[in-house]
Amino acid sequence: MENMLLWLIFFTPGWTLIDGSEMERDFTWHLRKVPRIVSERTFHLTSPTFEADAKMMVNTVCGIECQKELPTPSLSELEDYLSYETVFENGTRTLTRVKVQDLVFEPTQNTTKGASVRRKRQVYGTDSRFSILDKRFLTNFPFSTAVKLSTGCSGILISPQHVLTAAHCVHDGKDYVKGSKKLRVGLLKMRNKSGGKKRRGSKRSRRETSGGDQREGTREHLQDRVKAGRRRKQSGRGQRVSEGRPSFRWTRVKNTHIPKGWARGGMGDAALDYDYALLELKRAHKKKYMELGISPTIKKMPGGMIHFSGFDNDRADQLVYRFCSVSDESNDLLYQYCDAESGSTGSGVYLRLKDPDKKNWKRKIIAVYSGHQWVDVHGVQKDYNVAVRITPLKYAQICLWIHGNDANCAYG
Repeated sequence: MENMLLWLIFFTPGWTLIDGSEMERDFTWHLRKVPRIVSERTFHLTSPTFEADAKMMVNTVCGIECQKELPTPSLSELEDYLSYETVFENGTRTLTRVKVQDLVFEPTQNTTKGASVRRKRQVYGTDSRFSILDKRFLTNFPFSTAVKLSTGCSGILISPQHVLTAAHCVHDGKDYVKGSKKLRVGLLKMRNKSGGKKRRGSKRSRRETSGGDQREGTREHLQDRVKAGRRRKQSGRGQRVSEGRPSFRWTRVKNTHIPKGWARGGMGDAALDYDYALLELKRAHKKKYMELGISPTIKKMPGGMIHFSGFDNDRADQLVYRFCSVSDESNDLLYQYCDAESGSTGSGVYLRLKDPDKKNWKRKIIAVYSGHQWVDVHGVQKDYNVAVRITPLKYAQICLWIHGNDANCAYG
């Protein structure tokens, strides 16, 4: 039943599950011109201590109503927030100041509401998450784009050599977290149940046994019995585990980019709006990656739904997929109640919309899952699961990090 639902979700174009299904509608990726972010000057900073504890929550989060009352950031403030730190694998660190060009200030969009708002985090009878155990899904797009960080978070492949994740997975707002100096990224691969060498050895042992050497045959026979016992022990753990538990090919991170809006050092609290980071891998991968997109408003999301997959800590080494309605939005954040546990933060939130002038549908990343937060709403603390939206400015910044210049970042 679970596999059938996944087939419906991923291979039926234009349909979205909302209390059943929604009739086909025209949802399209609309390319738009984005601002230019230009690197102005780079400074060398002192090396980080890498002593911070992993931090999953921001101390105070300005809620939806609070954000409505905030003044629009000035150009100089935006340039400060979008300036960025780069930390390299040898522990050195730089700060790059940027200039923003061709920026058009847009009106706020904090009044849009989703289909249904859950006032408290709920699970409808059973957990709404799906563990991806079937190899047909696990090793193929889009699930194969999910990665695991050695610091305990998730991320998503967005180029042949880059991973998008949450900034708090590597930096607590003041310093880099323990383990991030030698940060590694785990790419999915399936466990090899039995290698070819073992099979050839098994055939050879049978030939030797039939050859008449009684003492040698007895030893090989005992070895075969031990192997058979191991196989029985493994099968006793359950077919779902043996088929669905992936392993990882780990690769080192060459450098990490974090916006100054998050990496404030001693200059104030980290801003949740900037909880994203880009990791450049030391070695390129050959997997299909997911393209970056600009987050539309809720009304332009099919059914107001978002999707993401990550490695939740309560389901060891299993890739967990979920989808849910967005409850509310601000200029920089999506507020929702997708069931998720720690370990899934840093996952890429994506949509599936039509390509312009084409008949095919394409998935793009439109946000980074930041995690569970308490948000001030009319002076009352309410809990949400929050994702950081990819705005035109953030799209331009991440594109600059990937390409090293803004030549390929004019439209998103």
